[in-house]
Amino acid sequence: MTSEGTGSAFKRRLERAVELRAVRATGMTAAEEAELAAAEAKEREKRRKVDDAKRAEYLIRDAMAHGKFDNLKYAGKPIPGLGEAYDPDWWVKGLIQRENLTGMGPKAILLRTEDSELDARLDAQFAEKQVRDILADFNKRVIDARRQLQGGPPVITKTRDIDAEVERWRERRAERTAAAAAQPAEPELKRSWWRRIWNGGS
Repeated sequence: MTSEGTGSAFKRRLERAVELRAVRATGMTAAEEAELAAAEAKEREKRRKVDDAKRAEYLIRDAMAHGKFDNLKYAGKPIPGLGEAYDPDWWVKGLIQRENLTGMGPKAILLRTEDSELDARLDAQFAEKQVRDILADFNKRVIDARRQLQGGPPVITKTRDIDAEVERWRERRAERTAAAAAQPAEPELKRSWWRRIWNGGS
Protein backbone atom coordinates (compact mmCIF):
# COMPACT_ATOMS: atom_id res chain seq x y z
CA MET A 1 0.00 0.00 0.00
CA THR A 2 1.40 3.39 -0.96
CA SER A 3 1.93 6.23 1.48
CA GLU A 4 -0.71 8.27 -0.41
CA GLY A 5 -3.33 5.55 0.02
CA THR A 6 -2.44 5.22 3.70
CA GLY A 7 -2.79 9.00 4.17
CA SER A 8 -6.26 9.15 2.58
CA ALA A 9 -7.46 6.14 4.63
CA PHE A 10 -6.19 7.84 7.79
CA LYS A 11 -7.95 11.07 6.82
CA ARG A 12 -11.28 9.20 6.31
CA ARG A 13 -10.93 7.48 9.69
CA LEU A 14 -10.16 10.81 11.33
CA GLU A 15 -13.25 12.49 9.77
CA ARG A 16 -15.44 9.54 10.83
CA ALA A 17 -14.08 9.80 14.40
CA VAL A 18 -14.90 13.51 14.48
CA GLU A 19 -18.47 12.77 13.27
CA LEU A 20 -18.95 10.07 15.91
CA ARG A 21 -17.64 12.34 18.63
CA ALA A 22 -20.10 15.10 17.53
CA VAL A 23 -22.96 12.59 17.55
CA ARG A 24 -22.06 11.40 21.04
CA ALA A 25 -21.85 15.03 22.23
CA THR A 26 -25.46 15.64 21.15
CA GLY A 27 -26.62 12.41 22.79
CA MET A 28 -27.95 10.91 19.54
CA THR A 29 -27.03 7.65 17.93
CA ALA A 30 -25.60 7.52 14.44
CA ALA A 31 -28.96 6.26 13.10
CA GLU A 32 -30.83 9.15 14.75
CA GLU A 33 -28.29 11.61 13.37
CA ALA A 34 -28.73 10.16 9.86
CA GLU A 35 -32.52 10.32 10.21
CA LEU A 36 -32.35 13.95 11.30
CA ALA A 37 -30.06 14.84 8.38
CA ALA A 38 -32.46 13.10 5.96
CA ALA A 39 -35.46 14.99 7.41
CA GLU A 40 -33.62 18.32 7.08
CA ALA A 41 -32.68 17.55 3.47
CA LYS A 42 -36.31 16.63 2.70
CA GLU A 43 -37.55 19.91 4.25
CA ARG A 44 -35.01 21.93 2.23
CA GLU A 45 -36.13 20.20 -0.97
CA LYS A 46 -39.78 20.85 -0.11
CA ARG A 47 -39.10 24.56 0.44
CA ARG A 48 -37.21 24.77 -2.84
CA LYS A 49 -40.16 23.31 -4.74
CA VAL A 50 -42.69 25.85 -3.43
CA ASP A 51 -43.37 28.22 -6.34
CA ASP A 52 -42.84 31.97 -6.13
CA ALA A 53 -46.56 32.83 -6.27
CA LYS A 54 -47.33 30.80 -3.15
CA ARG A 55 -44.30 32.23 -1.40
CA ALA A 56 -45.41 35.78 -2.27
CA GLU A 57 -48.95 35.03 -1.09
CA TYR A 58 -47.62 33.68 2.18
CA LEU A 59 -45.40 36.74 2.71
CA ILE A 60 -48.33 39.10 2.04
CA ARG A 61 -50.61 37.25 4.47
CA ASP A 62 -47.84 37.23 7.06
CA ALA A 63 -47.28 40.99 6.64
CA MET A 64 -51.03 41.64 6.95
CA ALA A 65 -51.16 39.56 10.13
CA HIS A 66 -48.33 41.67 11.60
CA GLY A 67 -50.12 44.93 10.63
CA LYS A 68 -47.46 46.09 8.18
CA PHE A 69 -50.12 47.35 5.73
CA ASP A 70 -51.98 49.42 8.34
CA ASN A 71 -51.99 53.23 8.02
CA LEU A 72 -50.63 53.34 4.47
CA LYS A 73 -50.61 56.78 2.81
CA TYR A 74 -53.26 56.00 0.19
CA ALA A 75 -55.37 53.50 2.15
CA GLY A 76 -58.99 53.88 1.03
CA LYS A 77 -58.09 56.61 -1.48
CA PRO A 78 -57.71 56.51 -5.26
CA ILE A 79 -54.17 56.08 -6.53
CA PRO A 80 -52.94 59.44 -7.92
CA GLY A 81 -52.55 59.55 -11.70
CA LEU A 82 -54.45 56.30 -12.27
CA GLY A 83 -56.50 56.43 -15.46
CA GLU A 84 -54.77 59.51 -16.86
CA ALA A 85 -53.12 59.56 -20.28
CA TYR A 86 -49.57 58.18 -20.28
CA ASP A 87 -46.95 60.85 -19.80
CA PRO A 88 -43.35 59.78 -20.54
CA ASP A 89 -42.09 62.33 -18.01
CA TRP A 90 -44.33 61.14 -15.16
CA TRP A 91 -41.43 60.13 -12.93
CA VAL A 92 -39.64 63.49 -13.30
CA LYS A 93 -42.82 65.44 -12.59
CA GLY A 94 -43.59 63.21 -9.62
CA LEU A 95 -40.11 63.70 -8.19
CA ILE A 96 -40.27 67.48 -8.60
CA GLN A 97 -43.72 67.58 -6.97
CA ARG A 98 -42.86 65.20 -4.08
CA GLU A 99 -39.56 66.86 -3.24
CA ASN A 100 -40.84 70.38 -3.98
CA LEU A 101 -37.86 71.03 -6.24
CA THR A 102 -37.51 74.34 -8.02
CA GLY A 103 -35.03 75.22 -10.75
CA MET A 104 -33.99 71.58 -11.19
CA GLY A 105 -34.82 69.02 -13.83
CA PRO A 106 -34.76 68.73 -17.62
CA LYS A 107 -35.11 72.03 -19.46
CA ALA A 108 -38.21 70.77 -21.27
CA ILE A 109 -40.08 70.23 -17.98
CA LEU A 110 -38.88 73.51 -16.44
CA LEU A 111 -39.94 75.48 -19.52
CA ARG A 112 -43.41 73.86 -19.48
CA THR A 113 -43.85 74.87 -15.86
CA GLU A 114 -42.58 78.38 -16.52
CA ASP A 115 -44.86 78.71 -19.56
CA SER A 116 -47.93 77.84 -17.48
CA GLU A 117 -47.01 80.52 -14.90
CA LEU A 118 -45.76 83.18 -17.32
CA ASP A 119 -48.99 85.23 -17.53
CA ALA A 120 -49.12 85.62 -13.74
CA ARG A 121 -45.47 86.69 -13.73
CA LEU A 122 -46.10 89.26 -16.47
CA ASP A 123 -49.15 90.62 -14.64
CA ALA A 124 -46.94 91.38 -11.64
CA GLN A 125 -44.82 93.80 -13.75
CA PHE A 126 -45.51 97.54 -13.90
CA ALA A 127 -43.61 98.60 -17.03
CA GLU A 128 -43.86 97.43 -20.62
CA LYS A 129 -40.08 97.20 -20.89
CA GLN A 130 -40.00 94.67 -18.04
CA VAL A 131 -42.64 92.56 -19.82
CA ARG A 132 -40.70 92.68 -23.11
CA ASP A 133 -37.43 91.72 -21.36
CA ILE A 134 -39.05 88.73 -19.64
CA LEU A 135 -40.62 87.51 -22.90
CA ALA A 136 -37.37 87.94 -24.86
CA ASP A 137 -35.45 85.97 -22.21
CA PHE A 138 -38.12 83.23 -22.20
CA ASN A 139 -38.07 82.90 -26.02
CA LYS A 140 -34.26 82.76 -26.03
CA ARG A 141 -34.23 79.90 -23.50
CA VAL A 142 -36.90 77.96 -25.43
CA ILE A 143 -34.84 78.20 -28.63
CA ASP A 144 -31.65 77.16 -26.78
CA ALA A 145 -33.45 74.16 -25.25
CA ARG A 146 -34.62 73.03 -28.71
CA ARG A 147 -30.99 72.98 -29.87
CA GLN A 148 -29.83 70.80 -26.98
CA LEU A 149 -27.81 67.72 -27.91
CA GLN A 150 -27.76 66.04 -24.49
CA GLY A 151 -31.02 64.13 -24.88
CA GLY A 152 -33.89 64.27 -22.43
CA PRO A 153 -37.59 64.88 -23.03
CA PRO A 154 -38.56 66.81 -26.17
CA VAL A 155 -39.16 70.56 -25.89
CA ILE A 156 -42.78 71.20 -26.86
CA THR A 157 -43.04 74.68 -25.31
CA LYS A 158 -43.70 77.35 -27.93
CA THR A 159 -42.10 80.76 -28.07
CA ARG A 160 -44.34 83.75 -27.35
CA ASP A 161 -45.12 86.56 -29.79
CA ILE A 162 -43.81 89.53 -27.81
CA ASP A 163 -46.10 92.20 -29.35
CA ALA A 164 -49.22 90.03 -28.92
CA GLU A 165 -48.28 89.20 -25.32
CA VAL A 166 -47.68 92.87 -24.50
CA GLU A 167 -51.13 93.70 -25.92
CA ARG A 168 -52.71 90.94 -23.80
CA TRP A 169 -50.81 92.26 -20.75
CA ARG A 170 -52.24 95.76 -21.38
CA GLU A 171 -55.78 94.36 -21.70
CA ARG A 172 -55.51 92.38 -18.46
CA ARG A 173 -54.09 95.43 -16.71
CA ALA A 174 -56.95 97.65 -17.98
CA GLU A 175 -59.51 95.06 -16.80
CA ARG A 176 -57.95 95.00 -13.32
CA THR A 177 -57.94 98.82 -13.15
CA ALA A 178 -61.59 98.99 -14.25
CA ALA A 179 -62.59 96.32 -11.72
CA ALA A 180 -60.78 98.19 -8.94
CA ALA A 181 -62.49 101.48 -9.90
CA ALA A 182 -65.93 99.83 -9.97
CA GLN A 183 -65.65 98.64 -6.36
CA PRO A 184 -67.38 100.99 -3.86
CA ALA A 185 -65.05 102.93 -1.63
CA GLU A 186 -64.84 101.57 1.91
CA PRO A 187 -66.36 103.86 4.57
CA GLU A 188 -63.85 105.67 6.72
CA LEU A 189 -63.18 103.60 9.79
CA LYS A 190 -63.93 105.12 13.13
CA ARG A 191 -60.74 106.30 14.72
CA SER A 192 -59.55 104.26 17.66
CA TRP A 193 -59.80 105.71 21.18
CA TRP A 194 -56.07 106.21 21.53
CA ARG A 195 -55.92 108.25 18.28
CA ARG A 196 -58.71 110.49 19.56
CA ILE A 197 -56.78 111.04 22.80
CA TRP A 198 -53.52 111.64 20.91
CA ASN A 199 -55.15 114.25 18.67
CA GLY A 200 -56.69 116.10 21.62
CA GLY A 201 -60.12 114.48 21.61
CA SER A 202 -61.14 115.77 18.17
